[in-house]
Amino acid sequence: MSKGSRDLGLNEGEKKVKNDAQANGKQSNGEALNGLFNPAAPPPFRINDIRAAIPKHCWVKDPWNSLSFVFKDAAAVAVFAAIAAYFDSWALWPLYWVAQGTMFWAMFVLGHDCGHGSFSDSSTLNSVVGHVLHSFILVPYHGWRISHRTHHQNHGHVENDESWVPMSESLYKSLDSMTRMLRYKIPFPIFAYPVYLWRRSPGKHGSHFNPYSDLFAPNERLDVITSTTCWVIMVALLVYSATIIGPLNLLKLYGVPYLIFVMWLDAVTYLHHHGHDEKLPWYRGKEWSYLRGGLTTIDRDYGMFNSIHHDIGTHVIHHLFPQIPHYHLREATRAAKPVLGKYYREPSKSGPIPVHLFKILASSMARDHYVKDDGEVVFYQTDPDLFTALTKKSL
Repeated sequence: MSKGSRDLGLNEGEKKVKNDAQANGKQSNGEALNGLFNPAAPPPFRINDIRAAIPKHCWVKDPWNSLSFVFKDAAAVAVFAAIAAYFDSWALWPLYWVAQGTMFWAMFVLGHDCGHGSFSDSSTLNSVVGHVLHSFILVPYHGWRISHRTHHQNHGHVENDESWVPMSESLYKSLDSMTRMLRYKIPFPIFAYPVYLWRRSPGKHGSHFNPYSDLFAPNERLDVITSTTCWVIMVALLVYSATIIGPLNLLKLYGVPYLIFVMWLDAVTYLHHHGHDEKLPWYRGKEWSYLRGGLTTIDRDYGMFNSIHHDIGTHVIHHLFPQIPHYHLREATRAAKPVLGKYYREPSKSGPIPVHLFKILASSMARDHYVKDDGEVVFYQTDPDLFTALTKKSL
């Protein structure tokens, strides 16, 4: 077969990546002539090849099984709160905050499944359960669901992605030093989620609470109004609770666990798209495709928390096929790995507590700052003067 014949199935962007890769001794299927792997090369398989490798029962949604996880999580939240309130001991409160904040995060993951439709085949059940779970932890269900759908439909795209999307070099350099610090200096970024709900990320506009935000189509406005109303009702219930049990007790029972939940959410969503040992590509224009973007996501091992937060660490297959229920993700991943080959990055094994992820999070925040303004395949760049400038300013 001639070179020209082999190239007929490639679009112009893929040909460019292929030529660039071969110029560096790399082949277009991700294998390099010198034994290295090029993660930006177009994969030698299609998304339908991955789909065909996954057992058919992995796509089946069992609403009763899904609801059982909701009942277990809700029971755990109630029991933890009752125990903490009964003993009201400062020796116990820190343990309660971590445990309850983790359960808030687990409830978010179940609401997240509702948003994807992987909870059940009933849109009504998904919406009801999703609103109950997400409103309880102050997330506007439909507002988040719609923006998260945008994230999945555009994962790995520099401009169109929605979750922890890279900043272009020009946008990055236009930000003041305080904004840069809040974006990249631990611990500030892991408290970003509430701000994101109100005003999104730098360079993007709109609010998850505003039905007229450019996040939403006109036919989605009623859904957004419904979710915002539920959010307001939950805030009102919290304010009313404060008048009964006192603001300090509300802070201890709900406020601090909510902050722990936010930390979980921001850290996990960041780690699923950043911090691999080798830099992974982001795409623009013709180089982006749903498959190539999805292959840049990363699985993580969270140790004892894997089952607690419903295997959200099995993220690659979830990103490619968000319709698969969380209780089938591990099996689906095992089945897909032979097809994915080196495009699947085996997560580092964790002990009971995933302490190794703290170092990965901090090092990624320190080096992954922006991408070039142009180029259809780009990688994170580092601002070597970022923290030096911040230190000088503080002095």
